[in-house]
Amino acid sequence: MAKNPGTSKKTKTPAARKRLRVGLGIMLTLLLVVGGKLFMVQGLDMGGMAEAALASRLTPQVLPAERGQIVDANGTVLASSVIRYNIVVDQTVNTSTETFHRFNEKTEKLDEITRDQGISDLAGLLGADESTIRESLTGDKQYFMVAKDVKPELEDRISKLYIPGLSAEGVSKRVYPNGSVAGGVVGFLKDGTNGQAGIEQTQDEILRGVEGKRVFEIGADGLRIPVATDELTPAVDGSDVKLTINTDIQYFAQQAIQSQVNKMNAEWGSIIVIDTKTGNLIALADTNSPDPNDPGKVDAKDRGVRSVTAAYEPGSVQKMITAAAVIEEGKSFPLDHFTTPAAYTIDGQTFTDAFEHGTEERTLAGILGWSMNTGTVMAGSRLTKEQRYDWLKKFGIGEQTDIGLPAEATGILAKPEQWDDRQQYTVLFGQGVSQSTLQTVRAFQSIANDGVMLQPRLIDSYITPEGEEQKVAAKDSRQVVSKETAQQVRDILESAVTEGQIKDAAIDGYRVGAKTGTSQAPREDGLPGFDGFTASMVGMAPMDDPRFIVEVVLQRPKGNIYGVTNGPVFRSVMAQVLRTYNVAPSTGTPARLPQFVK
Repeated sequence: MAKNPGTSKKTKTPAARKRLRVGLGIMLTLLLVVGGKLFMVQGLDMGGMAEAALASRLTPQVLPAERGQIVDANGTVLASSVIRYNIVVDQTVNTSTETFHRFNEKTEKLDEITRDQGISDLAGLLGADESTIRESLTGDKQYFMVAKDVKPELEDRISKLYIPGLSAEGVSKRVYPNGSVAGGVVGFLKDGTNGQAGIEQTQDEILRGVEGKRVFEIGADGLRIPVATDELTPAVDGSDVKLTINTDIQYFAQQAIQSQVNKMNAEWGSIIVIDTKTGNLIALADTNSPDPNDPGKVDAKDRGVRSVTAAYEPGSVQKMITAAAVIEEGKSFPLDHFTTPAAYTIDGQTFTDAFEHGTEERTLAGILGWSMNTGTVMAGSRLTKEQRYDWLKKFGIGEQTDIGLPAEATGILAKPEQWDDRQQYTVLFGQGVSQSTLQTVRAFQSIANDGVMLQPRLIDSYITPEGEEQKVAAKDSRQVVSKETAQQVRDILESAVTEGQIKDAAIDGYRVGAKTGTSQAPREDGLPGFDGFTASMVGMAPMDDPRFIVEVVLQRPKGNIYGVTNGPVFRSVMAQVLRTYNVAPSTGTPARLPQFVK
């Protein structure tokens, strides 16, 4: 009997159908959840995973800014920088990569490059043997120097080779083409980056500029991705610093003072040249000046600028201030009569002169012309203690020069109430007070400039990378003494050369005024007392209308104190300055104030 077809299949129960629907619902829900999550991750990236992944692939490269130049008044380069790159490689990446992709700028497509071809291309750019380059790229070192001091344009071509594991490190290389000429003024860098001394230190922020950055993508295999992110933030180069220094005069002065120090077997020497009409410093010359290319070759004590950092007792050059003060106060005049004994005693303090003489009838001009302590105390004691102090302050003693160099000396000028019975008089002739050479020059500049003191200038201007020159404004000037007083003091200084004892400062064809100074030098070990002496000469020319001042200083020259003269050095440097700046010879009649009362 045939079977009924409807009875051959099992009929599904309602419960089974329900379970099936539930299972399908769960599967659809799971698919929806996974799909939504995938959409959020890949489409919306709500968690920033894409950004994180991209960030992990980005590699930054620092692009150094070119440090600004330091130039002299005529644009002569004293310090400059060049940007160079060191080409380095991660050998582990390069060795394991047989082929890589390079973007073809012509076809705008990716070319597949073999490792051998990459080595050949790099060797061609570097001008090296392929075998040498292959050896440099092969190995297990993660950092290996392939080439040094590569120029920027060559580094750019190398970067476009996209060689696996190869990268560039930017470095700024500082060079000083004039060596030790103004070496202490210019200064040098520490670790090739940070200013360590001189202008390099004080103007570091202006010179250094702002670094740039290049960012590109590196794949998981360590290879650079040719068509991916490649962002460039250019470096901003530093500004140039233009000084008032004249390199030719600086060189001449350095040679002159070095020769004098060697001749006199002195500890050190300095020369300053300043333009009296502008306050511009033409030369700041020191012996044993460092070469910024290798500053370690000289002792640390010689790496600065002693003419602004070293404070010492100025000695008789300070008598100029005493003369100016008594004239301005109406207490004495150049031809006033003084009876000067061999020894002069006041308030229990006795003063003598550096040369033997009997009682003489001298003028104030003669007292300075022969640098007499006795007569200076006689004239200066007409001022109260407070007036003596005030006039030293007015002439800038105890006031920092602030020309933009490190460690500028302020000097020591004690308050008058702190002076003892002797110091109240010794300050009149430059003892019991200390100051730098530049502070002395600043005081004389005011006399040369009709009583108007200008603040010395070393930095003339800043020049931006775009070539815009920004002048550094001169600091406020001040009238120290009247024009009439300044002229009378100049006549005294000129008479010291024409009629006094400073005849070796005379220059053919030019009227010159000068003053010498000698003082005891403090012991170097810091203990009380003195060891040796400091000899100086400061003068101005031409006296028709003084344009320049030169001061020469020797510290602890050997030999008899009376045998030391800086006249020949002063004369040679001043003559060179006058020639260089084409200063016309004098035409007026030289001052010849009587030194004695007849």
